[in-house]
Amino acid sequence: QVRLVESGGGLVQPGGSLSLSCAASQSIFSVKAMGWYRQAPGKQRELVAIIQTGGGTNYEDSVKGRFTISRDNAKNTVRLQMNNLKPEDTAVYYCTADYVGAYRGTYWGQGTQVTVSS
Repeated sequence: QVRLVESGGGLVQPGGSLSLSCAASQSIFSVKAMGWYRQAPGKQRELVAIIQTGGGTNYEDSVKGRFTISRDNAKNTVRLQMNNLKPEDTAVYYCTADYVGAYRGTYWGQGTQVTVSS
């Protein structure tokens, strides 16, 4: 089993920045993709950003140019840097990882709340 633990959420004013981090309990060398999803009240969970094994990234249109996803294989972490935050970014953010090999499967973190409000 793999455990993902997110950190870094909180309250920030519009235009501010937050950095989310997700730490995996197992090496992420065997992860084919890691990503961040979010779910706002009354809405479906949506993909925010994803990073592939080779470093390729994809972003949801509304966050392009504002959010950056990165991974540190040595520390088994994936990070989401969020700049120029807007009220519509308010949601619970979830980390996810697609493992292959011995830990094959898709894993989710418990979520971290991000609130953008003045």
